[in-house]
Amino acid sequence: MPPNTLSHSPADYTQDSWIDDLINDTSYVDIEVASTDLFEGAWKVVKAVFPSWKKENVKFVQCKDGITNQLVRVTETVSKESVLVRAYGKGSERIIDRRQEIINIITLSRQGLAPPLYARFRNGLIYGFIEGRVSQVEDLGNPKMAKWIATRLAQWHKVELPSLLPAKQQKRNQKLWKTMRGWLDQVPDSYNDPKTQATFKNRFDMKHIKKEMDSLIEQLEKLESPIVFSHNDLLYGNIIFNDNKEEAYFIDYEYGCYAFRGFDIGNHFNEHCGFECDYSKYPQKAFQLQWLEWYLQAANDGEAPTKDQVAKLYDEVNGFSLASHFYWGLWAMIQAMVSDIDFDYMEYAVLRFDEYDKRKEQVLASLSI
Repeated sequence: MPPNTLSHSPADYTQDSWIDDLINDTSYVDIEVASTDLFEGAWKVVKAVFPSWKKENVKFVQCKDGITNQLVRVTETVSKESVLVRAYGKGSERIIDRRQEIINIITLSRQGLAPPLYARFRNGLIYGFIEGRVSQVEDLGNPKMAKWIATRLAQWHKVELPSLLPAKQQKRNQKLWKTMRGWLDQVPDSYNDPKTQATFKNRFDMKHIKKEMDSLIEQLEKLESPIVFSHNDLLYGNIIFNDNKEEAYFIDYEYGCYAFRGFDIGNHFNEHCGFECDYSKYPQKAFQLQWLEWYLQAANDGEAPTKDQVAKLYDEVNGFSLASHFYWGLWAMIQAMVSDIDFDYMEYAVLRFDEYDKRKEQVLASLSI
């Protein structure tokens, strides 16, 4: 039986038990990959999944772009086959629904939008490698490549997650607000690191943050942005280009869920500014409108969008770009407490909330709500 197929009839299941069995049908390797010995741990996982591979024929390369997990590309040099071994970052279960992530990979893989998932292990996953080149932050503003991204995202937004219900009875329940409120509740009162604590104390009032977030949610819901299957983390390091095919592919599916289309695109536009948050690189309106035309034309199966459709989507994206700052600002506050990756998460939170404060009034005043 191929991976991720079930031997029982859907009638034998509830929705939750069906999803659990779909996950459990993916092979499990009882191995933990330690961050202190990443390559050796990756080899143990690979050997369990591909027993014919020999260590002397295997090459390991650590991918450096992630600030949540540790990722190793493992290549069998004879066959040239590569896989990715991803070890979850310390404490990342506080902010990531790993059950949802596995369902995302299985669903996307079936539709040719993600590589196959080979196995789970104690603290991570091993899955296929997408050939191509990793995008650089400056690529996001290149019109040719931007069109590839917009076209691919339109495909993603048509994805339906597995359900026992017939398509007409399925309801897309967005998880964005629940996630953000959950993260807000996990922000600690204080931090052990003195520098982190000083920055937190001097910059943030969490009661004000909560009040501001509730107000923002109330405003953004008036935009009635469609709920779609969203990537939610479309930064440059999660985009792979195949220049020969002139296509973009997306990787890292851990934040994917049903959410608002305006958030997915608005978050992507924020990522034009990189981890350094250089907001001088935020795309100009003319570029955004062209990007949105490409997206809508792909979403409409090649039919050119109307000016009203583009204008409505621009409002959604502009508004939800504010929610993106909240999302990653809260995320960074939790990471500052739990992560052992060398990155100044609290300073990143400051940069995101500073930009929110800078843009909030102008953006909300411009929306047609």
